Amino acid sequence: MTNQKESLLNNINETLSQIKEKNPLTHCITNSVTINDCANAVLAIGGSPFMAEDAEELEEVVTIADALVINIGKLSKEQINSMNVSAKAANETDTPIILDPVGVGVTELRNKTTMNLINNYNMAAIRGNITEIKSIAKLVGVIDENNTAKGVDVNIDDIITEENLSANGEIIRELAEKLDTTILASGPIDILSDGKTTIAIDNGDDMMPLITGSGCMLSSIVGSCIGGSTPLEGSLVAILAMNLAGEKARAKVDEKDEGTGSFRAYLIDYLYKTNAESLINESNIRIL
Repeated sequence: MTNQKESLLNNINETLSQIKEKNPLTHCITNSVTINDCANAVLAIGGSPFMAEDAEELEEVVTIADALVINIGKLSKEQINSMNVSAKAANETDTPIILDPVGVGVTELRNKTTMNLINNYNMAAIRGNITEIKSIAKLVGVIDENNTAKGVDVNIDDIITEENLSANGEIIRELAEKLDTTILASGPIDILSDGKTTIAIDNGDDMMPLITGSGCMLSSIVGSCIGGSTPLEGSLVAILAMNLAGEKARAKVDEKDEGTGSFRAYLIDYLYKTNAESLINESNIRIL
């Protein structure tokens, strides 16, 4: 496991360089609440955002995109149609799809939309909070426990801790293996798995959930990073970049006695300043 961890860390420099050099065109179908932050986050990490939603142009956009990010945060019939058109075109062109199943487990519409996308299209990665990921695990039969989603926030009973880390890691590994995808579950401790390698990431700051869109931004930069790399290594770079930016933003806010509005701006600033040396030396990861 030590050698595996060292190998992942050693690949960070190359992965980040590939992302910066490729400037991956990241097509995001996301919600209007967070669209501006998502675009800025993609730019900051080294990607190029494209926020197309009209079905008339989606197939053309997907053919030139390096990644497609589908965020179900604010659903409408038109947007669901756009998601299906884009996902179909992405699979036909081997464009990686990143799914952010916002609020799955809350309503039947979100459950149906999520499962339709998972069942009909190949997903390179699924990124959500632990309650959303466990809701999918229940829908596909990996678990049978009755967890209740709390809007778009994590159910308090699902929060990842040292005590339940191993059990949650196994759920995420089994889900990734069953769906043949990479899963990133966000929480106080993040868990990343492609069904073979499962990683715990213990970085970040508790101010991150206090701003709207931190999860949506993360999913968008996962798209950029996978568009310039592989699903596992791209997702690892994305979560480390986001978490370390959050830590630095919090330190700046505390230094200046500021609040969440300033934290949001600093978060983008430090995403822009992401470098391999920081990701390698300041990361706190372990192989489960």
